[in-house]
Amino acid sequence: MRLKTLFRRTPFRLTLLFLALFVGIASAVMAYVYMASAAEARARAEVSVRAEVETLVGIYGARGLDALNQSLIDRTLRGDKYLYRLRDASGEVVTGNISELPPGVDSGNWEIFRLTDTDPEGRVEHRKSIGIDTALTGGEHLFVGEDIGDIEAYLDRLTQALWMAMIIVLALGIGGGLLVSRRVEMAMGRLNRVVTAVQEGDLKKRVAVRNSGDELDELSIGLNTMLDRLEGSMASIRHAGDAIAHDLRSPLTRMRAKLEVALIDAEAGRISGVDALELALGEADSLLKTFNTVLAIARLQAGGAPDPRVFDAASLGRDMAELYEFAGEEKDIEFASEIEDNLMVEANQPFLAQALANLIDNAIKYTPAGGAVMFRARRKSNGEIEYSVTDNGPGIPEEDRERVLQRFVRLDSSRTEPGSGLGLSLVTAVAEAHGGRIELAEGPGAFDGRGPGLRVALVLPPAPENATSSDSE
Repeated sequence: MRLKTLFRRTPFRLTLLFLALFVGIASAVMAYVYMASAAEARARAEVSVRAEVETLVGIYGARGLDALNQSLIDRTLRGDKYLYRLRDASGEVVTGNISELPPGVDSGNWEIFRLTDTDPEGRVEHRKSIGIDTALTGGEHLFVGEDIGDIEAYLDRLTQALWMAMIIVLALGIGGGLLVSRRVEMAMGRLNRVVTAVQEGDLKKRVAVRNSGDELDELSIGLNTMLDRLEGSMASIRHAGDAIAHDLRSPLTRMRAKLEVALIDAEAGRISGVDALELALGEADSLLKTFNTVLAIARLQAGGAPDPRVFDAASLGRDMAELYEFAGEEKDIEFASEIEDNLMVEANQPFLAQALANLIDNAIKYTPAGGAVMFRARRKSNGEIEYSVTDNGPGIPEEDRERVLQRFVRLDSSRTEPGSGLGLSLVTAVAEAHGGRIELAEGPGAFDGRGPGLRVALVLPPAPENATSSDSE
């Protein structure tokens, strides 16, 4: 079972595959080296034998058969490396240092044969040789060959050495594969233990990083980063649930108190039952709106802006300005806008529209009659896209500007106006979900007994340069 498990391990199987490829390539290289070396040895022997034949034929042509015979005897006694055999016209052997020719010798063709000989220890051996038989002008035949057994023996020893080296490499490769498989198995075991712990609900578990810089470290870092984000998302979801439950406690309490008062008034005859029901429906609608706003803020904080698309923020700005121009006229407020062109952003357009609606609606709500509200959309010098709403209403003291961005925070000056204190909280959540921010500053200053006013800016990063507008699709 252990062997079967080993063969299922990817590192060990990859090692075996690599060794198989190595053996195949090495075998092909060895075969090529052997054949090339053998062919080179034969070619050199043929060149050497042909040169010797030309020399001997020259002697025969110049001085006759006796001179050739004497030259062969001298060369044989001198111990030259060549093999000689001279036959007369009738086929009788005249001289030579080999006892017999290879069977079926054909004049003019190269012959490869085995030369029977004895080594210095007296053992019989058959050495590989090559030679050629040449017909002389007088009808004689001269055979000249060369013993290439030493070259063949060298090639055999080389081949044996290469095979032994391959066997050693295979043994080391298998051993290395076992070692690598074991190390990878241990590393993967650490990963699997963390995954198992996370599956069982332990989101605090992390993989130990060895700081070796290899792929397993990269995988460990990626897994830890994913777990960090997963833990953060789960914490955000839990926090969102707790926050919703906590934040809706006060609105529910107020709703119950108002319904209780309406019930008392209805029983006392001060209001009718229809009026009591209308009051209940109004409070229910207000509570539902508050719940939806809190839920939207929680979703933005937990998961960012959903379904972001590239669009022209200037077009959205013009739509919002046109929508609220009539609201300003109804309250006798001068509403104006300045919208630059080509302000491309990547955002969730409905959420961004809701955030702008909250900003403009707050400005109109808290600006008294006769006042003014300016809505702008522009590109800043650093490339960021900025929506800003400026009014000359009462403004917000500098020490309260951070606090009003929190949920359900309402200043004393705004208690008389309807609302739940979630408007700027939603704008802040939208800005942060899109990688932007919200900035609060003093307005144009005191004017005609009003002021100092407020300037609220929603700043967003620009869309990537290679992004395509969804409007053009």
